[in-house]
Amino acid sequence: MIKRNVTLNGVNKIVVADPEASLADVVRGQLGLTGTKIGCGTGQCGSCSVIMDGKLIKSCMTKMKRVQEGANILTIEGIGTPDNLHALQLSWTVHGGAQCGFCSPGFIVSAKALLDENLNPTREQVRDWFQKNRNACRCTGYKPLVDAVMDAAKVLRGEITAAELAFQLPADGRIWGTNYPRPSAVAKVTGTTDYGADLICKMPPGTLHLALVQAKVSHAKILSIDTAEAEKMPGVAKIVTHKDVKGKNRITGLITFPTNKGDGWDRPILCDEKVFQFGDAIAIVCADTEANAKAAAEKVNVLLEELPAYMSAPAAMADDAIEIHPGTPNIYYEQKRAKGQDTKPLMESAAYVVEGEYYLQRQPHLTMEPDVGFAYFDEESRLTIHSKSIGIHLHHAMICAGLGTEPEKLRLVQNPAGGTFGYKFSPTMEALVGVAAIATGKPVALKYDYYQHITYTGKRSPFFIKLKYGADKDGKIVAMEGDWIVDHGPYSEFGDLLTLRGAQFIGAGYGIPNIRGLGQTVCTNHAWGSAFRAYGSPQSFLASECLMDELAEKMGKDPLELRYLNVYRPGDTSPTGQAPEVYSFPEMIDKLRPLYQEALKKAKMESTPEKKKGVGISIGVYGCGLDGPDSSEVTVELIPNGVKLISAWEDHGQGADMGALGTCHEALRPLAITPDKIQLVMNDTAITPNSGPSGGSRQQVMTGNAIKNGCEMLINAMRKSDGSYRTYDEMVAENIPLKYSGKWTASMCTPCDENAQGSPFAVYMYGVFMAEVAVDTKTGKTQVEKFTIVADIGKINNRLVVDGQIYGGIAQGIGLALSEDFEDLKKHTSLINCGLPFAKDIPDNIDIIYVESPREHGPFGAAGVGELPLTSPHAAVANAIYNATGVRIRSLPALPEKVLAGLK
Repeated sequence: MIKRNVTLNGVNKIVVADPEASLADVVRGQLGLTGTKIGCGTGQCGSCSVIMDGKLIKSCMTKMKRVQEGANILTIEGIGTPDNLHALQLSWTVHGGAQCGFCSPGFIVSAKALLDENLNPTREQVRDWFQKNRNACRCTGYKPLVDAVMDAAKVLRGEITAAELAFQLPADGRIWGTNYPRPSAVAKVTGTTDYGADLICKMPPGTLHLALVQAKVSHAKILSIDTAEAEKMPGVAKIVTHKDVKGKNRITGLITFPTNKGDGWDRPILCDEKVFQFGDAIAIVCADTEANAKAAAEKVNVLLEELPAYMSAPAAMADDAIEIHPGTPNIYYEQKRAKGQDTKPLMESAAYVVEGEYYLQRQPHLTMEPDVGFAYFDEESRLTIHSKSIGIHLHHAMICAGLGTEPEKLRLVQNPAGGTFGYKFSPTMEALVGVAAIATGKPVALKYDYYQHITYTGKRSPFFIKLKYGADKDGKIVAMEGDWIVDHGPYSEFGDLLTLRGAQFIGAGYGIPNIRGLGQTVCTNHAWGSAFRAYGSPQSFLASECLMDELAEKMGKDPLELRYLNVYRPGDTSPTGQAPEVYSFPEMIDKLRPLYQEALKKAKMESTPEKKKGVGISIGVYGCGLDGPDSSEVTVELIPNGVKLISAWEDHGQGADMGALGTCHEALRPLAITPDKIQLVMNDTAITPNSGPSGGSRQQVMTGNAIKNGCEMLINAMRKSDGSYRTYDEMVAENIPLKYSGKWTASMCTPCDENAQGSPFAVYMYGVFMAEVAVDTKTGKTQVEKFTIVADIGKINNRLVVDGQIYGGIAQGIGLALSEDFEDLKKHTSLINCGLPFAKDIPDNIDIIYVESPREHGPFGAAGVGELPLTSPHAAVANAIYNATGVRIRSLPALPEKVLAGLK
């Protein structure tokens, strides 16, 4: 041990610590300052940034033996407090810099170090600083963070006051459509929000820490599990195997598609007979410390008989491939697509025919916060599981039987989540902490390190797509044929739904009258397929939007004008035969056209043999909801000092709190209450009704309508005969109920039939994307220099949240286009190796143009937003690369070596 006297946030502290311990662990664990976050744990994300002796450092990489006697250490807690924000923290809230908020403390500390050196930086200097210091954000697209630094610097230079920077409530008190900061922002920017690992630091004595024994191969039979040596290791309380699981030891995928050849019970909680993918959990070590648990996990001896590992759909589809789940074929679901007439004669008579094959890769989510959870038995003896779940009621249904728990004795709670982008639509560790708590009877906690987080959580499922268009002499598409193969990994949950998404979105946006095709879902041994923002549409639009450019080239027609000719107009229907609820595409393209023409001129003028510039276009569509008559429920309650809104609108970081608050405040405008009088109670199955999962951009529409309904019932109950409203005391005195259940169902929707025909969504989102790129012809490296989106998401609830969602989605689309991948289990195991974009990889120049077409079935005319910006920006980038260089990339990511090979 070593003893250090340090000054921590201006206070003298004596620290006794292991010299090999990290400063981050000591600050968080021993000193209790959990505002400093540990993300990647390898110095690649900057979440752990602190300032020591005037220098910005990564505290996760700084051993205590390197901390000098008398060191002066500044963490986020020393920069400002919730009631006394530093200018940077204020500016972060004003510009929407804290979405999930996990990276915010690290960024703010980093920005403080920059402004201590240079109080008048340029935007490019701010971006250079974040790039150099590896401050990574997955939510914001970086632009709002640069905006925040620039305005904070103005306050610190005395050019504007903090009051002038702060959000001002409009005179009419209405916050709908404004930049009102989300309610969670202040806690996030001050480091006072407790994420999962922060809560684990505050768990009671006797809490057991868990470590997993995981498979190091992708497919094997389990011959034996020997725990004898591990059980003798220091601090071990119990080693849990499949034999200790009281229930079915399976997570159900809730199969609802009758033609699915599986039963949905294919994913073990703890592997018993077989290993199906790398990282599968075989046993759980429960010990007094995390270090002791991990040491003991290394001593569990698992004897395996390795089997052939099918790491791609074509491999698993081969004639000689064995069934990964015996009794279920590897191709376990097929989705037909048939609209209009037979396409074969139409293709034969078409004036123009184009076809192509496309592949979209296995995209990793790369959240800043690794997966984390804990479990205990509450005061009512309920097994209570805390996690990053974005579907607490959904996950309750998926894991209950597997655990062997009575439904009323299982409670799920969502912790503040440091980003999920959809991977938490699947249960990841919920069942693991659950079985450990049942087996030991103790509180238990499990934190994945970043290697585990990358290798043992779901990924976007790759699609292999063959697509063909037939068009008339003017370029109007008369027929489309396309087959798609979905590599969904070893577990079937939602694989059939994902395959249906291909039928819904390949060719979406265009009024194509005649369609034929077949989608197939394939079981493989690569990472299991989980939800990822824009579920199924990035794969779909890579094919249909790149092939649209190929058709334009074959005809000698401008790609934008070819789209203008084909986009939805009255009388057209979607690929599922549904009439669009609005026809805004022509207006959106009209708005983009002059900018597009200017961008083409600029690219032509600035191109050189060394650096070729180009412009690419794509369109995107996404539905708001789970297919068919999706529904939601909330509770609205009058309380003495305002209104309580109780819902399960789970928050990935997308702004559930602001979505709920903005909708509720708008619905309650007749009462003229201020936003601070609305109390949000969220995301605990013991107290919140089933609002459905936060996926498919459904919550603003489904739960928004339920909120509107509940608020209307409350207002009607409060209304007096003279049109004024009763007070709380008057309601109580008259014995009028205070609590109302708001419900809404998309009853106008019908699920898709066996030919993928139906009206699956009540509300859609629409976008037109334009990428401007520069390609280095010596290296093949592509840089996106500017990005423009025209978006129609209906009426906007909160502009700050919506802008942030679009910036972040476009950044993820650029990463998908150029760098992100999870294919090589030896290589793709860190943020950098998986291709995470940093600040300089994303353009500072991102323009958003809104077309606000009110939606009949959206609350106050709103649609969702989260999925739209990741539907097809990557296709615009791929099309821009072709426009610049003549190199057509049909298999993403467009790595420099692929572009270079095309150039040569």
